[in-house]
Amino acid sequence: MRRRTAALALGTAAAMVLTGCSTMSPGASGTVTLNMVESLTNPTRTDLLKDLIADFEQQNPKVKVKVNLVSPPTEQADQKLQQMLQSGSGVDVLEVRDITVGPWSNNGWLYDMKKDLAGWKGWEAMTENAVNASKDAKGKTYFVPYGFYGLSLFYRTDLIKEAGFSKPPATWAELVEQASAIHDPAKRRYGYAFRGGANSNSNATAAIEAYLADQVDPANGFKLKDGRTIFAAPEAEAAMENYLKLFKQASPKSSVAWGYPEMVEAFSNGSTAFLLQDPEVIATVSESKSISKDQWGTAPLVAGPGGKTVQPLATAGWGVAKGSKHKAEAVKLVEFLSQGEASTTFTKKNSLVPILKSATSDPFYKTGPWSSYVTMTEQPDKYLVVTQPRGVTWWAEWQQKADADVQKLILGKTTPKKLVAGWDAYWTEKWQQEQ
Repeated sequence: MRRRTAALALGTAAAMVLTGCSTMSPGASGTVTLNMVESLTNPTRTDLLKDLIADFEQQNPKVKVKVNLVSPPTEQADQKLQQMLQSGSGVDVLEVRDITVGPWSNNGWLYDMKKDLAGWKGWEAMTENAVNASKDAKGKTYFVPYGFYGLSLFYRTDLIKEAGFSKPPATWAELVEQASAIHDPAKRRYGYAFRGGANSNSNATAAIEAYLADQVDPANGFKLKDGRTIFAAPEAEAAMENYLKLFKQASPKSSVAWGYPEMVEAFSNGSTAFLLQDPEVIATVSESKSISKDQWGTAPLVAGPGGKTVQPLATAGWGVAKGSKHKAEAVKLVEFLSQGEASTTFTKKNSLVPILKSATSDPFYKTGPWSSYVTMTEQPDKYLVVTQPRGVTWWAEWQQKADADVQKLILGKTTPKKLVAGWDAYWTEKWQQEQ
C-alpha cells in the first residue's frame, strides 16, 4: 500500500511545533489549544484537514478550542509521534493506525475513550466494520476509524470482453484463467500486475485467507478457529500454487520487483488487465491518459474455492494522547471528525472505504468503480472481515521475511509447500514465546 512508504514534505511551521512545544493552557479568554498530529501526510490532505478543523472551531464556539495541526513527513511521522508521546506532552489528538495502536497502547501512551463515547450518537451512523474496528480485544477504544483501505480487483472491461469473458473473475482460479488468456508479451499486453517487491506478502496472504475463509479466526486473520496458523492448513499450499501460476502464466517478468508504484503504473498505462489494490488507486486510474473510463472498472475481492473471501481491512483513525491535559476537548474533536459531513468529505477526498452507513445510498459510492466496495459491505457473509495481527511487535520483521520468501517462490528458489511450512513455523514460534 502506498501510504506505507510515501515520503512527503514538511512545512516549517510543523517542524517548529515538533521541536518541543507542549499543549497550551487556557488563556485569559478561556480558549484551549490542542495539538493534533497526522502521520499519513500529503499537502492536499493537510489542507483538507485544516479546512475541517476550521469548521470545527467555527461550529463549536462554546467549546472555545483552537487546533494546531502538525504534519510531519509520512516516513518520519510515527517516530516523531512516538517521541512526543514518550515525553507526555505536545500532542492531544493524533492519527492512530492499526500497526501503531498495539505498541502505543501497550506503552500507556493512548487514552481509552470508551466512557467518553458511551452515549455518543455517532455510533448509530457507523457501519458494523467501523464500530468493531474502534475496539481492541479488551473492548477499549483508543481510536475511532476515519475509513478503511480494502482490496478490490481493478480490471479492463475491453480486454476481458475481447478474450471471450462476459464478466470479471469472481475467484482466484478464474483470475488465473482470464489473466492467462489475455496475457500476450509479444504485444506487450500482460494479464496481471503482480506484486513481487515491497509488501508482496500482503497479496499472498490475501490469497491464502480466501482459500480458508470459513476457517479463519475473525479476531486474528493469521489463525484458524482451531488455534493453528492459517499456513498450517493444506489449503494454504493450494492457494500458493495457484498464486504462483498467476506470476508464471500471466505476469510480466519484471514484476518480480514490482511494488505499489510499478503495479499501479502498469495498470494505468494500459499494459496489464488486472490489478489488486486499495481504493486510493481509483483517483490515479481516473486520471490516466492511456485508458478511458469505459475501459476499466472494479470488482469485489476475488474468492476462494468455497465462494467466500476474507477482507483484511487496514484502517487508521483519530485518537487522544494519554498525556493530554484537555481530553474532553480532544474527544470532542475526534467526534466531529468521525461523523456527518466532516467524515464523508474526508473519506471521499482521500479515496477511503467509508465508515458511515449512509454511503451505501450515496451516488458517489453506488456507481462506477466505488460500487464494488459497497457490494462487499452489503454482503458480510460472503466478504468476511478479519483483523490481521498487525499490532504485534514483530510485524516489521515478518514483512521483511515474508517479502523475501515470496521473491524466492517466484524465482524458483523455494516451493509453495516449503514457503507455507516456514510461515507456519515462524508464527507458531512467535505466539508460543508470548505465552
